[in-house]
Amino acid sequence: MAQLAAISATILRIMPPGMTAPNIIRFSATNVPILQLSLSSDLLSEQDINDQANNFLRVGLASTQGATVPPPYGGKQAQVVVDLDPEALYAKGLTPVDVSNAINAQNLIQPAGTIKMGDKEYDVKLNSSEEVVETINKIPIREIKGATIFIGDVANVHSGYAIQNNVVRQDGKRGAFLSILKNGGASTLDVIKRIKKLLPKVQATLPTSLNVQPLFDQSIFVNASIDGVVREGIISACLTAMMILVFLGSWRSTIIVAISIPLSIVVSIIVLSMLGQTINIMSLSGLALAVGILVDDATVEIENVHRNMGMGKPMIQSILDGASQIATPAFVSTLSICIVFVPIFFLTA
Repeated sequence: MAQLAAISATILRIMPPGMTAPNIIRFSATNVPILQLSLSSDLLSEQDINDQANNFLRVGLASTQGATVPPPYGGKQAQVVVDLDPEALYAKGLTPVDVSNAINAQNLIQPAGTIKMGDKEYDVKLNSSEEVVETINKIPIREIKGATIFIGDVANVHSGYAIQNNVVRQDGKRGAFLSILKNGGASTLDVIKRIKKLLPKVQATLPTSLNVQPLFDQSIFVNASIDGVVREGIISACLTAMMILVFLGSWRSTIIVAISIPLSIVVSIIVLSMLGQTINIMSLSGLALAVGILVDDATVEIENVHRNMGMGKPMIQSILDGASQIATPAFVSTLSICIVFVPIFFLTA
């Protein structure tokens, strides 16, 4: 990312003035937007909506830990537009570069050093930036034969917007929307929780006529997946324990199976945490699939141990023999299931 940022900084030098630096994001298949916000208004223009989304809402949410907020889609990006008059330029013997140089040289803010007053030191800046757009027309370009040529003589400066290259509509009305991504290994649930906690405070600084509504919330699917894994684990544990209790009549085996299934899920989550991995929809789906395999293996293992105990073997020996006898079949059956997913590793983008 550092190399990309360095290269993009050099390319930015040869691009037209005013170009915005690229927003570099580390992207992966799991880095889809975790939250999308829609902005619309019956009173504000597209330019105002984009300005509020980019300079206020986006800036307010960008400080959220673990979140990346790219620029908004839709709306019109506000710009100060300089409409040149080619005939006037030719008549004055000027070029567009002369106009650009005059604006860049006289419409800027520069540090001028510091000033000490008593025991304090203050930064001093020279601010020659125009506060009103129309006053840019009064910036001088050069003096020709004793007459000063101003920007307004060869151009018209006014408040406008950049060329619009994307449009967002909500209920038939034009607006904007903001996508929020998560950084690296950040938790989707934690990031969305922080965003929702901060959003009311940011909205309080926006115009009351601006409506901000969530369009897509990935935490809903993650929570649904977590609930699904928990529900399937409880159902599997209860049904398996009931089946062993009814057919084998062993309370000890029933308790072992009822504990082993949720314990296996907890151990899997602990191992993922130790490896620095987070839980997402894919990992939760894998755990839900593994619960079914675990139920099959546990049922076969318990039944085989009871079979060995019925042959008159001691308990410990029955456990060792029962486990060794089904080790190979259980491994082969699990391997057969895994083979189904092998082609996934050969998929390309």
